[in-house]
Amino acid sequence: MRCPDRSSDEPGRLQALAEYRIDEEAGLPSLDPIVDMAVRIFDCPAAAVNMIGDDHVFLAANYGIDDYEAGRDVSFCAHAINQNDVMVVEDTALDPRFHDNPAVLSGAIRFYAGIALKAPSGHALGALCLLDHQPHATFPEEDRARLKQLAGMVSDKLELRRLEAIAEAHPSRFEASAETSPNAIICFDGNARISAWNGAATQMFDRTADEMIGQSVDVLIAEEDRGLVHGAIADVLDGAAPCAAATPLTGLRRSGERFAGELHWSRWHEGDAMHFGAIIRDMTEKLREHDALYRLANYDSLTGLPNRNLLHRRLSEALVEGAPTVIVTDLGGFADINNTLGHDAGDNVLCTVAERIRAAVAEPGLVARIGGTVFAILLDERNPVGLHRLTDAVLAAIAQPIVVDGQEVRLAGNCGVAIAPGHGESHDELITSAQLALFQARSSGRGSSSLFTSHLRAEAVARRMYDAELHRALERHQFTLFYQPQVRLADGALVGAEALIRWHHPERGLLLPAAFLPALDGGVLAEPVGRWVLDAACAQAAAWQAFDPEFRMSINLSAAQFRSGDLERQVRDALDRHGLRPQTLELEITENILLHGQANILEQLGAIRDRGIRLSFDDFGTGFASLNLLRDYPVSHIKIDKSFTRLARGSGRDRVIVTSLIDMARQLGIGVIAEGIELIEDAEFLRENGCDEGQGHYFGKAVPPAVFAEQQLRATPRRANG
Repeated sequence: MRCPDRSSDEPGRLQALAEYRIDEEAGLPSLDPIVDMAVRIFDCPAAAVNMIGDDHVFLAANYGIDDYEAGRDVSFCAHAINQNDVMVVEDTALDPRFHDNPAVLSGAIRFYAGIALKAPSGHALGALCLLDHQPHATFPEEDRARLKQLAGMVSDKLELRRLEAIAEAHPSRFEASAETSPNAIICFDGNARISAWNGAATQMFDRTADEMIGQSVDVLIAEEDRGLVHGAIADVLDGAAPCAAATPLTGLRRSGERFAGELHWSRWHEGDAMHFGAIIRDMTEKLREHDALYRLANYDSLTGLPNRNLLHRRLSEALVEGAPTVIVTDLGGFADINNTLGHDAGDNVLCTVAERIRAAVAEPGLVARIGGTVFAILLDERNPVGLHRLTDAVLAAIAQPIVVDGQEVRLAGNCGVAIAPGHGESHDELITSAQLALFQARSSGRGSSSLFTSHLRAEAVARRMYDAELHRALERHQFTLFYQPQVRLADGALVGAEALIRWHHPERGLLLPAAFLPALDGGVLAEPVGRWVLDAACAQAAAWQAFDPEFRMSINLSAAQFRSGDLERQVRDALDRHGLRPQTLELEITENILLHGQANILEQLGAIRDRGIRLSFDDFGTGFASLNLLRDYPVSHIKIDKSFTRLARGSGRDRVIVTSLIDMARQLGIGVIAEGIELIEDAEFLRENGCDEGQGHYFGKAVPPAVFAEQQLRATPRRANG
């Protein structure tokens, strides 16, 4: 852990901090709304204004921080004050300055972004920071700009506190301090006659000090607000303390122009006379910034709809007042629009759909965008007939064709419905219930709706428990590989094997892929398990090439393995590690991976194919895009799905489909492997019609490696004729 550097003028910095006289226990309440806003804008669990003392730090304001290390040496903000720009640490566990910091080791801080807060003297006082217990992939420039805006608001509040503290502790120094302040400051007596006027006030009101000394403050304030000021002066003269909160008022410039202002009070005695100091702020730009920040925090920038933050707040209010309903809907088919027409077209489609959903929902219902293609509707309707009518209207609006860039596109949606209080008593519970109902609706096909029922939550809990079991399976080496032989149909000779994953579950025994692959592919383990399969299968292939140097290993890839972008390197490393020649490895991909995988998947496959590794298109013919994909992707083989292999036993028309697939592949220079061969008749028909290779129960089931070696490698190769 690296300790933060100290300022070259550390005594001056500490003296500047002392001028603010911030109570380390109470903090500075005027900053609380800003850190609350930071949490909402950046969707972080915690934000703070952290002041840096000599050997310790203290929080002037915070949200979401219950406990923290007060030592300066372990403070992230103590590093941030030494930088002129936003300091961002996307993953603290990977940063040499912080990887062994106590807050990192405990898991409390995995992401940090902070920017220094400076006094008018230029000394750094502390930092405004964001914290998260999860690492962030990035912190883009627009977020850095927003954090700087918020830091400016914090600095303004701190400056007000500095001047108030000086007026309270050293009245004689107030005027001198006021002259160096960027804020407009005036002093006046108990009769509201101006006694001091700084340069910033001259700029704000377009009036000089010579003009204003001795004048009444009334000339600076709109007539309707003058009573507020005189009433406040009278209260203080009667013994009351100045109002701690800012006093809103309308200011008047020399030209008569009115502007939104804010007055902050201080008072002191000079002998028996009461004197007042007022910091006047022109709030015009700040109100504009506040409105902009409010929209950033509460509205979706693309569609203009309320976002998740505003939905949560309105839903929480509705739960206090009654029993609201939440409908969550998503869009099916949207990814194809982005992939084929581009993201600008996709944005246009989202805006159109958002407007259609909003039009379908009567006031006072609220429509929010809470995810990429996910929308939520908040309303007080509870009647099942009315809700069914509304979901039908929403789905019909989504299904209407949309013309974008001259192209007609169509989408289909699903809806999940949850009704309080039975389906949830908090905003999180109710939205989660609606999302579970949406998940159920998706399983019924596009264009359907579902109402939450309790068993959906039970199933979700079961899925979460299953995910935990999968993690344990990887950690405890419960996954294993079975191998199914692949033969050359011309002579029945063994040419290789396909590696197929199995799970030795400690309670349920040996599980086939259908029992766990959907959960595995949908979770975070898909990529590490895929890497393990690649390495284990290559190791096995190297061992079996002692029996047959040309033995080929076929391995299935998952979509997750393409996400890192370095699949080609992983494959190359596995080949080198186990001494395999590229041509003895075959990687199988499915249509689903190609359609919904990473944008650079074609580039990765091309690099793999250039190394001489075979690429096979698995389950060929079962999807709508299979033929088109053959044109674009560098596959060397197709694997005819077992559903087509069975057609070989059917009518003449059925057989034409199979032979057409084989002929097409031959004309494209692509090899053909048939899956699911169970009978000798299947094998003979495929061989006679030019199919190169086959696998299936006729040649052998998938078995453990020791059994495979005994049955296939040490035995005489089986022939297609028996």
